[in-house]
Amino acid sequence: MGPEVPDGPLASGAPYWYWLGGRPALDFVNTRRERWRRNVECLTGDRDAVDWLVAAQLLPASASPPPGLAEEARALREAIDAGVRAAHAGEPVDPAALRLIDDWLVLAGSRPALVLAEDGLPVLSERAPADSPRRALGMVALDAARMLGTAAERDRIRICGSETCSARFYDRSPAGRRRWCSMQACGNVEKARRWRERNVAEGEFAKQLAWQAKPI
Repeated sequence: MGPEVPDGPLASGAPYWYWLGGRPALDFVNTRRERWRRNVECLTGDRDAVDWLVAAQLLPASASPPPGLAEEARALREAIDAGVRAAHAGEPVDPAALRLIDDWLVLAGSRPALVLAEDGLPVLSERAPADSPRRALGMVALDAARMLGTAAERDRIRICGSETCSARFYDRSPAGRRRWCSMQACGNVEKARRWRERNVAEGEFAKQLAWQAKPI
């Protein structure tokens, strides 16, 4: 999951973004790290918001960020996470969170464009899926809407089972029983912890048996 996030405010969150969510909306939610402890903000400003959209391949090239983009992005992110947490817990979603996600869907709709084809004749086409930072955020909202608004997809929303991880991810495993954001990271750490606990417990049990077997 990338390098450990240091204490204190970050100049940029880019070195601490990670891509284990399995879909854009969940990778976006994961730009707020350590929700279980420190709540580290990894969208530190408008430039970070644009750079994340480029890194997520939702924006084809870097663009000048409109003022206030990071604040808007964070609000959308937390609305999506409210839906994620509700879906994971099997509870109703906050209507205000759904309204905020829905408001962004206007930017994710079809946008016709009239262009010249190779033969020089005009062709009615569509603009690029994301040709501005706010439109790219609309595509994040669309991914969240598809995930939260479809029962089969909603049932695959997960929060990492580790006590020291808050990563959200989409379970694409055939059986739908994945517990860890990454088997190489949290999964192995949890397996090692359980192995140590089991060995300690077995050691204590062996000591008790040995003590009970001593002649009186």
